[in-house]
Amino acid sequence: MFDYLIVGAGFAGSVLAERLATRSNKKVLVIDKRSHIGGNAYDHYNEDGILIHKYGPHIFHTNSKDVFDYLGNFTDWRPYEHRVLASVDGQLVPMPINLDTINKLYGLKLTSFEVEQFFESVAEEVPVIKTSEDVVVSKVGRELYNKFFKNYTNKQWGLDPSQLDKSVTSRVPTRTNRDDRYFTDTFQAMPLHGYTRMFEKMLDHPNIKIMLNTDYKEIVKFIPFKEMIFTGPVDEYFDFQFGKLPYRSLEFKHDTLNEEQHLAAPVVNFPNEHAYTRITEFKALTGQKHSKTAIVYEYPQAEGDPYYPIPMPENAELYAKYKKAADETPNVHFVGRLATYKYYNMDQVVAQALTLYKKLTDKEEAAKPVRPAIAGSTSLVEKLINREPSKE
Repeated sequence: MFDYLIVGAGFAGSVLAERLATRSNKKVLVIDKRSHIGGNAYDHYNEDGILIHKYGPHIFHTNSKDVFDYLGNFTDWRPYEHRVLASVDGQLVPMPINLDTINKLYGLKLTSFEVEQFFESVAEEVPVIKTSEDVVVSKVGRELYNKFFKNYTNKQWGLDPSQLDKSVTSRVPTRTNRDDRYFTDTFQAMPLHGYTRMFEKMLDHPNIKIMLNTDYKEIVKFIPFKEMIFTGPVDEYFDFQFGKLPYRSLEFKHDTLNEEQHLAAPVVNFPNEHAYTRITEFKALTGQKHSKTAIVYEYPQAEGDPYYPIPMPENAELYAKYKKAADETPNVHFVGRLATYKYYNMDQVVAQALTLYKKLTDKEEAAKPVRPAIAGSTSLVEKLINREPSKE
C-alpha cells in the first residue's frame, strides 16, 4: 500500500515526492508517461556529448530564498544571468526593450531621461488595459509594438495580441536604463550539472518508487494507495467532460554545429521573419566547454504536448468548471501548470508544491487524536511553557 500515488515526475510531483518521503516517511509511487523524470526541464547529453534541454531552454530565476535554498539541497548552482537579443530591422538589439535597444534601432544617443520622454511621446492612451496589445502600445507605442511584439505573439499563440489577456505581454518589462538582463530576480542560476541530475538526487530515497513509460489510468485500479497527487492536465483527469482546455504547443528542432559558438547571445528572438520564434544555444546556458555547439529552433503549433494555457476569458470559464470538479474530488490533490491550467515559472511550481506539502502535513496533524489532559497537571504545563529557553 502506497500512501501517495503521484502522477507526473516534473517539478511539482518530484518536490512533493521528496518531501513526503523524507520528511513524513510516506511510501510514494511516482508515475510518468514519458521515459524520463524531470518533466519539461529534462536535460541530457546528445550524441556529441553536449548537454541540451530536450524541451527548450529552462532558465532558473526566483526572488524566493526558500525555493532557491530548497533546490540547493539537490544541486550546486552555476551563477547565470540570462540575456536575449531580438532580430529587428536587420539588427540584433537587446530584449526586453531598453535604452540601448532604442539608440541602436534608431541611431540615437538618448540618455535614460530622454528615452523615458521618448516612450511617453510614442505611447498611446488606453483608458482600460484589457489585452496584450493594450499593454504594449500604452507603454511604447504602435511602431515598437509592431516591430517586437505583434508578430512574435501571433506566432507564439496563433492569435493576435488584441485577442489575448493582458498577462501575456505584461511579463516583459520596458526599461529606461541599460540593464540588458532578461530577468531581474534576486537569485539567478543554473543547476551546475543539469536539471536531470538535480531530479535524480531529489527522488533518490527508499520510500520513492518510480514507474516511467506508464499511463496512470492503465494501472490505477491495480495499485493500492491512500491519496493521489495529480500534476497532469486537469481536463484529461476528468475525461474532458466539459470540453478540452486549449493549449499552445511547440516543435523543437535540435541541431549540432561544427563551431564553438553560433549566436551572439544565449537566445535570439525572431519577432518577424521565419516561422520559428527563437533560437537557443545551450552551451551559453550551461557553461560547458566543447569544440562543437548545440542549438534548438522553436516552432509554435496548435497540436502536440500541452505547454502554454491560452489566456482568454472563455478558457478561464471552462477551467472554472474543472476546478470546481477538482475541489470536490476527495483524496486527490491537483498541483502544477497543467493541473491548475496556468503558466507558472519553475520556482512558482516549486513554491506551490511546498505549500501543498504543508497543507497535507497540517491536515494530518489536525486529524491526530488529542491526548487528554492529565488531572492535576495544569501547574506543571504552565511551568514548562513559561520556563526560560535552554542556553545550549
